[in-house]
Amino acid sequence: MAVRTEPFVSAPIPVGTKGVPAASIGRPASAMAEGRWGLFDGDVLFPACILKRSAIDGNRAAMREFLRDTSLHLAPHGKTTLAPQLFALQEEDGVWGFTAATVAHVQTYRQAGIDRIFYANQLVDPTGLSYVLDELAADPAFEFFSLVDSGRGARLLAEAALARGLERPLDVLIEIGMPGTRGGVRTEEEAIALMSAIDALPQLRLRGVEAFEGVVSLDRAGAERVRRQLDLVRRTAAHISTGLPGDMRLIFSAGGSAFLEQVAEEMAKWPFPADYVLRSGCYITNDHGMYARAQRDPDLRGAIGFRRPFQPAIEVWGHVLSRPEPNRVIVGIGKRDISYDIEPPRPVGWARRGSMMAEALSDGLAVSGLNDQHAWITLPVDHPIDVGDLMALGCSHPCTTFDKWKYLLMVDDDYRILDAVVTQF
Repeated sequence: MAVRTEPFVSAPIPVGTKGVPAASIGRPASAMAEGRWGLFDGDVLFPACILKRSAIDGNRAAMREFLRDTSLHLAPHGKTTLAPQLFALQEEDGVWGFTAATVAHVQTYRQAGIDRIFYANQLVDPTGLSYVLDELAADPAFEFFSLVDSGRGARLLAEAALARGLERPLDVLIEIGMPGTRGGVRTEEEAIALMSAIDALPQLRLRGVEAFEGVVSLDRAGAERVRRQLDLVRRTAAHISTGLPGDMRLIFSAGGSAFLEQVAEEMAKWPFPADYVLRSGCYITNDHGMYARAQRDPDLRGAIGFRRPFQPAIEVWGHVLSRPEPNRVIVGIGKRDISYDIEPPRPVGWARRGSMMAEALSDGLAVSGLNDQHAWITLPVDHPIDVGDLMALGCSHPCTTFDKWKYLLMVDDDYRILDAVVTQF
């Protein structure tokens, strides 16, 4: 698998695009790699979202080390970034495949040349299912794994495959859920019944078991719920492993971005051979909020840990538009630009007007309100930031920051622009 990026970076940047150098409008995104522009040079149309290349490379190294230490695989969830250029970096690191949640994701991945896709969702949309079946029929090298959590869902897949005349079975995994949350069977008895239903459908091939633990609170109680869920996964996997052909390995998949170490610790105890596949997508950029806290929380850590911490790589920069009160500034960054679904963003840096250097911000600043295009920042009355200066906000949950940007600027540690990362949202 070699991820293709050319189809995504060759189109000209359209008029009205935010967060890019004004002189890049009308040119292909690949022109940003010429090294002509800097974030603080007066070139960029703010607000702008940046990615620090050094932090991304450090996060990639941390994940590579973790996977080597644990013998786990990674199928990063591409919906975090939906950026084929970042997929290409992940592919260089030897990922097992890529995770998708919608058929639109699958279409983007296929355009990028990705030939192993883990569909971490229930595939019931007839139009989307037809697309997947056509891709499987046309490309023998294409591997696709989907989830089922009901006999009805299994029959829908089997009926569609039979009608299409697919000459190979669809690979499926049983999804294990948690009471009161998202999809997935809730009990061992339900899982065994679903195994029997799948076995009776020759159009399907049961390959393993999947769980998503990222639906719980990031605290000790949440960690205990994850342990109980993984115990059910282990018991279900043991049942499935007894029925697999000798030349086929069980696939177990879990591990969002918050409980990676705990999942790895539990899987290390399991007695049967399997391909253990994590699906973290946020690790590549991390954040300044919930993931950063979770990685420091001893209640969420496992005995098998990361050798180095993940670093926040994503920031959104905007101008200070007003200082209407001594302890308040208004910055041109809003809900259209940065995530706010988990918690407010936080001020992390600033640059004086005309300066080429970013400065860190202390803990005395906070986002007290967020409108569509404006952030309300409270700060000490003696802070020197002024109208026309730039401020950076860090996010909590990078997934819902990426989807607000068509182009993100990859920068070096001096905020010189190295490239434009193009998303497919």
